[in-house]
Amino acid sequence: MDLGIRGKRALVTASSKGLGRGCAEALAEAGVDLVLNARGEEALDATAEHILRTWQVDVTTVAADISTEEGRAEVLEEAAGVDILVTNAGGPPPGMWNDWNRDDFIAALDANMLAPIALMTALLPGMCDRGWGRVVNITSQSVKAPIPQLGLSNSARAGLTGYVAGTARQVAQKGVTINNLLPGIHATDRADALDGGVAEREGIAIDEARARRVETIPAQRYGTAAEFGQACAFLCSQHAGFIVGQNWLLDGGAVNATL
Repeated sequence: MDLGIRGKRALVTASSKGLGRGCAEALAEAGVDLVLNARGEEALDATAEHILRTWQVDVTTVAADISTEEGRAEVLEEAAGVDILVTNAGGPPPGMWNDWNRDDFIAALDANMLAPIALMTALLPGMCDRGWGRVVNITSQSVKAPIPQLGLSNSARAGLTGYVAGTARQVAQKGVTINNLLPGIHATDRADALDGGVAEREGIAIDEARARRVETIPAQRYGTAAEFGQACAFLCSQHAGFIVGQNWLLDGGAVNATL
């Protein structure tokens, strides 16, 4: 399917690996020029080189921490006038409710709620003025079904979801859509970290921890970054203009809910 976005320009944050990279590659395949951001310069440059070599789109990289004002300023200087924004950030660490203090919550909010909001605040006006734009926020399945050990993530991502619910309906008349993608477990470094944590706590091998998690997923496997990226690219396409303020689960059926 031709997504109708060839020649558009997108900012994808946390895009050197994992789900962010999957989204960047799917957009590049659709002919979208990219501004890629991540904290690690080496991995970011390797991703950019791969995308440039494979799809011959224009790729700009900005190695910066998007959760800080300084990092966002660097990114926004390169990303001025983008048509598409995909926000993404690594999740905060797991734990128990009594493990976290105020500083932990502030860090989670900065990375997983306030940074995406700041990027939208900066870039939505231009999209509205031009009469077209797409924003996709990568959140988590925990928005639909909270995960007990991910209380920091549950809190921050639920806050972002509430913000999007209202804001999406304010900009839709301008031809701008905002939606969220809610990943379950995908075969990424984040999954390895979570499985490793389970293995350490329960004294089992990481392969056993992974096998146990797979048993909780009706699809009986982890998702891939590539298929996640294709879903993101569709939400960014010309065909998705009537999808507004939605939360799409990509979890292999793990969240057992009717709605």
